[in-house]
Amino acid sequence: MPKREQLFNDLKGENSYGIFLAAQMGGVPNELQLIIQTARYDDAAQGLREGNAYIIRVLGVREHRITLGIFGNLFVASGEDHPILFHHNTPRVTLHFEGTARDIPELVLDIHQAYVLTFGPWRELAGDINRSQPLVNLLASGKGTLGSFPRPAAERLAKVLRHHGLSLTTDEEPFEAEDEHGRSRLMTLLGVGDSYFVALDYTVEQMGGQNQG
Repeated sequence: MPKREQLFNDLKGENSYGIFLAAQMGGVPNELQLIIQTARYDDAAQGLREGNAYIIRVLGVREHRITLGIFGNLFVASGEDHPILFHHNTPRVTLHFEGTARDIPELVLDIHQAYVLTFGPWRELAGDINRSQPLVNLLASGKGTLGSFPRPAAERLAKVLRHHGLSLTTDEEPFEAEDEHGRSRLMTLLGVGDSYFVALDYTVEQMGGQNQG
């Protein structure tokens, strides 16, 4: 059985857990090595029984957040299957507006709500919005650039601005899903409990074992 599949199988079931023990730099640039121990809760012993230990090599890391400790879920997403990947796997679109909304505070609230509906708790509006001046002042100016956003967020925000009577123009940056050799540029997301890693790929090796996958 491939070690990736074995690791996921080890974490199935309500009494199965993982323990994120450590993370360290790998042997090549932009590689992280994660040390994961699986365990199962034993009612009789009132504690965890150790299972298998693994090294996950995360390759071509672009973004990460690490929280060590016990976790209950391990997941993988690709393409546009998770909001974290929008910034990596979709074109960026700059929104330019013209006009003044009748209720600017309501528009500000709707912009924040649209952003949260797109990204949930994973991103902050401040990372994409035009911060040259406060948002209220920007919208009251009657003309300007709202910000540069991944396409899914830009589409939702465009609907909000039009709903409030503003006219829009957009600029979309070039985006290539493959490089000149036909290899995918798209990132994969590996989630380890509250930790996540945006990378090109990852491999799994059982510690003490010889196979990986």
